[in-house]
Amino acid sequence: AFLGPPEVNISSCLHCVNITIKTPTTHSRKNGMLLSLFDIYTGLDYDITLKTLDGEHKKSHQRTTEETFSTVFEGLLPSRNYCVSVNITASLNKRSIPSAWKCATAGSAAQQDHLTITIAVAVCFSLVLVVILKCLHAGGYIYQSKSLPDSLV
Repeated sequence: AFLGPPEVNISSCLHCVNITIKTPTTHSRKNGMLLSLFDIYTGLDYDITLKTLDGEHKKSHQRTTEETFSTVFEGLLPSRNYCVSVNITASLNKRSIPSAWKCATAGSAAQQDHLTITIAVAVCFSLVLVVILKCLHAGGYIYQSKSLPDSLV
């Protein structure tokens, strides 16, 4: 029987990508209960392949004893698209189906500060608008509290 594919989610963080992996489900039952892979195997090995559009590859080989787990690839270039695929095997079963490729763009400090800059610009624009309206009011151009003399109407 083939293992997999695992469920994979990827999200970006500052100069990194966070990968969450859920081990594949089995179709094996014991006493009417669905068995997990850990009921069948003592531990699972997983390989993560990380690639960019430039063809750069990084691999990670680890062992897990958890059904859902996360790992982080750090030191990535900002604003670059990274794709991952995960393959899970067991010591007694090397036949597996890898996950589909999932992609995310590594974040950068500029992306993290984008919201702060947008809010600062909006506040400055609002203050300038208030000052202009106050000057127009003080000059009598808008919202005149005194009515004009009949000779000016």
